Amino acid sequence: MPAMACCVDAVAANFPPGHAAFSAPEASIQGPTVPLSGATNVEGFHWSPSLSAALYKVDGWGAPYFVVNASGNISVRPYGTATMAHQEIDLMKIVKKVSDPKHSGGLGLQLPLIVRLPDVLKNRLESLQSAFEFAVGAQGYKAHYQGVYPVKCNQDRFVVEDIVRFGSPFRFGLEAGSKPELLLAMSCLCKGSPEALLICNGFKDAEYISLALVARKLALNTVIVLEQEEELDLVIDLSRKLCVRPVIGMRAKLRTKHSGHFGSTSGEKGKFGLTTTQILSVVRKLDQVDMLDCLQLLHFHIGSQIPSTALLADGVGEAAQIYCELVRLGANMQVIDIGGGLGIDYDGSKSTESDISVGYSLEEYASAVVQAIRFACDRRSVKHPVICSESGRAIVSHHSVLIFEAVSASACESPALPSFGFQYFVDGLPDEARADYGSLYSAALKGEHETCLLYADQLKQRCVDQFKEGSLGMEQLAAVDGLCDIVSKAIGTADPVRTYHVNLSVFTSIPDFWGIGQLFPIVPIHRHDQRPSVKGILSDLTCDSDGKIDKFIGGEASLPLHELEGNGRYYLGMFLGGAYEEALGGLHNLFGGPSVVRVLQSDGPHSFAVTRAVPGPSCGDVLRLMQHEPELMFETLKHRAEECDGGRSSMAANAALANSLARSFRSMPYLVAAASSCSLTAINGNNGFYYCNEDDYNAAADSAAATEDEQWSYCCA
Repeated sequence: MPAMACCVDAVAANFPPGHAAFSAPEASIQGPTVPLSGATNVEGFHWSPSLSAALYKVDGWGAPYFVVNASGNISVRPYGTATMAHQEIDLMKIVKKVSDPKHSGGLGLQLPLIVRLPDVLKNRLESLQSAFEFAVGAQGYKAHYQGVYPVKCNQDRFVVEDIVRFGSPFRFGLEAGSKPELLLAMSCLCKGSPEALLICNGFKDAEYISLALVARKLALNTVIVLEQEEELDLVIDLSRKLCVRPVIGMRAKLRTKHSGHFGSTSGEKGKFGLTTTQILSVVRKLDQVDMLDCLQLLHFHIGSQIPSTALLADGVGEAAQIYCELVRLGANMQVIDIGGGLGIDYDGSKSTESDISVGYSLEEYASAVVQAIRFACDRRSVKHPVICSESGRAIVSHHSVLIFEAVSASACESPALPSFGFQYFVDGLPDEARADYGSLYSAALKGEHETCLLYADQLKQRCVDQFKEGSLGMEQLAAVDGLCDIVSKAIGTADPVRTYHVNLSVFTSIPDFWGIGQLFPIVPIHRHDQRPSVKGILSDLTCDSDGKIDKFIGGEASLPLHELEGNGRYYLGMFLGGAYEEALGGLHNLFGGPSVVRVLQSDGPHSFAVTRAVPGPSCGDVLRLMQHEPELMFETLKHRAEECDGGRSSMAANAALANSLARSFRSMPYLVAAASSCSLTAINGNNGFYYCNEDDYNAAADSAAATEDEQWSYCCA
């Protein structure tokens, strides 16, 4: 008898004797294995952390900051290639320290969690500086490199302050694109190098330009970059009124353009910059008002994630020619600002044909820039300019790791078949559906798999139609679903991908995935000494069908994952997301941002020290952002509870209820781990109202005589 027909006997055991249906062989309902190449597919092959590193491409996208350690966990190498073994930081140890309750020595913070790594940030800055210094020295370039950080990439106070402090020895500055960013940059650069550049980009009004001129008065090395020709009149008028001699730059709209999403801001149709005609008009106007000496900087931007040094050299070479022409026209040119574009290899492929990879190293990038500028200037006998770049993504991407939990997963087993007689069910089907079942049974006996699938689909659709008409019960429809699922699994056509539900909002923490399809490396941060046995996609907490991650680096539509183990936690990390994600994240479903910790390498027993810990926004915090008033909401709910109770409950019970309500405003919107979740239990005499746990009740009873303000302060401080 063909193998498919064997399922008749296997399922018959689930029903009264003499009744038959289909079932898959037992092995077919096991979780699907992850397809791996070579010897790793051999049954019984020993799994190892090194195989996990290869599977998840950690050595590609993670180098030189992230590795899989011997314990099977992801570790951080805070100093890159210079990190010694005892200096590596195990991410699982950070999670334990952060999430353990305070009475156990932890910090008691809730996930999701952003781990900031200032040591990595410092290493990125130093590596970028070293790459340009080497290129300048090797090519005999007669000026220096002096970068700026565009604060739009991550405006977090401590990130910006770290960059100013770490970059001060090599005059590293900041770039602002709006008035609040300019205020931020001005304040931070007061503690930076006096030579550090403050680049003022973006569209400008009189207030923006006045603020930039005030920054000049404060002895900050401020450059106002013209994005539109009309801005020049404001700069001239306001500088005269404020008696400030400005330093002016202009953004050129280059012809050089790269394809792909990130190239849309470049080329002749780009959003920003001046055409050659407008550049000449600016030069003439400045000359007429005796301010041509104020024009000192040329800025351009080819686009983010420049894929190759060939394209980079082409764009820089074009800009260098414009720079030389401005020198010829009499401008007092000093600096060429090559903008952003230094890319990140998000998938480790080192590809020049992808939006999420680049085919060069930091050293190759710097060398291509220096060579293109030196060549153009030497040919025109123009003094070499200071080279500035706005490499925000390359500076901050690696320093931040988003860690979150998988809280549940969809089942891999077939739906349970009903206990009532299957033959009784078959006899109750309409003629057409009963004929489909007979044809399905016959095809199974003949081993005709494709025909089985055809009749299974027809049977299912007919039964769905009958259910919609009200002539078929839910139990019968479930029996058909189970039967068809078993057939699919037995033949091997069932979808092996399972859904892992994660304690996260994609819209808040990974908005670029939802918005532009940006891919980030996402991997488990532990259990890499175990072979992953599941293909999965990730579904977030939001009530939105777009709240899922179903595309992964390497062109994969699923992610290798491990089975969830009872009450054990399963942690995943999203890497290389330190740029833009926090600034772009929204409040969909009122899920706020994650908790944040700042972690430095130390010589202690765990190789790290948490120097700052900030819990994520509470429900009250996010409600307040949407113009609600949590304190008034709390009072309204408490008053409603008292009205519904009618004075029947004890003072302690009422206080416990008030504490429970206040705790809801104080807690984060995300799911609470099972070990610390509220156990809602009714207490005697409170007419069905609930408190979170015994501690809540005792605390409430102790404070029963407290004033309402004191109760709110106790619960929501």
